[in-house]
Amino acid sequence: MTKGKPILLSGVKPTGDIHIGNYFGAMRQNIELANSGEYKAFIFVADYHALNTMQDAKEMRRRTRELVTAYLACGLKTDDVVLFKQSDVPAHTELCWIFDTITT
Repeated sequence: MTKGKPILLSGVKPTGDIHIGNYFGAMRQNIELANSGEYKAFIFVADYHALNTMQDAKEMRRRTRELVTAYLACGLKTDDVVLFKQSDVPAHTELCWIFDTITT
């Protein structure tokens, strides 16, 4: 059996305005690793994780768009990465439910 590429999974909550700290703190590293071709990369907007601090749907959509736009503007190559919004993947919450029932 052949071994596939290691997986890179990273999520960012859309809870604040994008700033230079976001770039140096996470975005730059995520982009470099995803674009390197060494990983099967998945980067997501963690909008469900943001619900505990933000319940304004209009603001959440705006910040989500800004976060995705920032990743693309900083050089994330969409040919090499799966870029998605957490709430668009029902399996995420389904798996969370299962884990919550079997872990303490």
